[in-house]
Amino acid sequence: MSSSLSFILDQVSKEKNIPREILIEAIESAMVTASKKKLGAAREIEASYDEESGEIELFEFVEVVENVENSYYQISLHEALEIDPEVEIGDSLGLKLETDDFGRIAAQTAKQVIMQKIREAERESIYEEYHEKVGDIVSGSVQRVERGNLIVNLGSTEAILPRSETIPRENFRQGERIRAYLLKVEITVKGPKIVLSRTHPGFLIRLFEVEVPEIFEGVIEIKGATREPGIRAKIAVSSSDYDVDPVGACVGVRGSRVQNVVQELKGEKIDIIRWNPDPVRYVCNAISPAEINKIILDEEKHMMEIVVLDEQLSLAIGRRGLNVRLAAKLTGWKLDVKSASRVASDFDQLFSPLADLEGFNNTAMELLYDNGFRKIEDIAGSTIAELSDIIGNEGVDPALLIERAVTVFHALKEAAENPPPAPDVAVQDADGNVGAEAVPNDVGEADETLVVDDGEPAAATVLPVEEAQEEKDDDDDQPVADIEAAEKVDPDNESAKESAE
Repeated sequence: MSSSLSFILDQVSKEKNIPREILIEAIESAMVTASKKKLGAAREIEASYDEESGEIELFEFVEVVENVENSYYQISLHEALEIDPEVEIGDSLGLKLETDDFGRIAAQTAKQVIMQKIREAERESIYEEYHEKVGDIVSGSVQRVERGNLIVNLGSTEAILPRSETIPRENFRQGERIRAYLLKVEITVKGPKIVLSRTHPGFLIRLFEVEVPEIFEGVIEIKGATREPGIRAKIAVSSSDYDVDPVGACVGVRGSRVQNVVQELKGEKIDIIRWNPDPVRYVCNAISPAEINKIILDEEKHMMEIVVLDEQLSLAIGRRGLNVRLAAKLTGWKLDVKSASRVASDFDQLFSPLADLEGFNNTAMELLYDNGFRKIEDIAGSTIAELSDIIGNEGVDPALLIERAVTVFHALKEAAENPPPAPDVAVQDADGNVGAEAVPNDVGEADETLVVDDGEPAAATVLPVEEAQEEKDDDDDQPVADIEAAEKVDPDNESAKESAE
């Protein structure tokens, strides 16, 4: 019996990955529960496992008294001295109980308690094992699919890979091997719930750690990573050794290392950039392959205005704003990408009403623009001290500049509140017929071309009366709506804007 119990403990401990001490504690607890069910719940009973004999011993503790009033909880001094010659009145004496006559019900109770304790210990063991692995890559095989989620067999337990955590358009067959990022381990009523992910940026980082020995050795450090799963990713790396190129080491010979990661991520394109402690240089690297013409830094708003040449705008923004959005998430800065022509237009629109002021030269204008002055009300609402700190006192008089800005602001505000009445206009239909009619004020500017969603001119074009006949004679000369090419990206905002191309 002793060798049999010891053998069972060893086998269960190995199979269930449960410490032997926990199993012994479970058996002792079960024996106490079974004995109390047979003898009474109020009895003071303890169990102990004897390593030498390999048996579970039960002891009932009673109080040594002079006169016994309750034989279940007390024992006389005379009887106690026969068991232990050194016992005294008031001591607690343990009496060994026989376990052979427990009966079928008590044995069944002990079995149920043991199984319950083993299940609890197994759940706790699984939680402790995988809780320590959160943030690592685990591998397993696809067991089945439940409600679109993959159930992955990890060997000792099962994990769930939600559909939302899989790369778009990737599919797995039953029995197929799979690697994933251990996202979290949760405690539930049914036991620990292990959640995996293949879209988390940490999965990308761990894959590079596996493929690049320099990262594992600590020579190269991954400073950050961000992803649009299945489409594109950016990862920033730096090296503690000047002789080791972090980007080249991650790419590998002929791209061998990065290609292994790309294959695991189902063809996801990866931009490996060099990290820089200077946030401006870091953003320049992150926005690559586009070339940046100028960066205006606003540390208070934690924002950068990036100016690129017109031909570089679509490259900087990327398809559907993907490139600048990933750069913003990677660097943690809000990025506003503008073309050089757009900046020049905004610059002229802002400062043209003030250009005739004495001493207000281009240098002062650029200083104001670079310090975040974008609207005429920004200048009108500033103080003399603030403007003096930016443009100095040798050029334009700050007080005069503010006074002119206030005048221009009120003039613009009055013009917006009291627009002039709309002139009579002629309406040209799709067949080219022209007819004069009055258009209400809310129609808008009379010289604009109405454009439908697909970008084609609408069936009717609103024209001034004096130009209607001229427009009818030259149907091919259609005005075209200008498209603003600017992109503002907040790294905390997941919404994407359509890029202007």
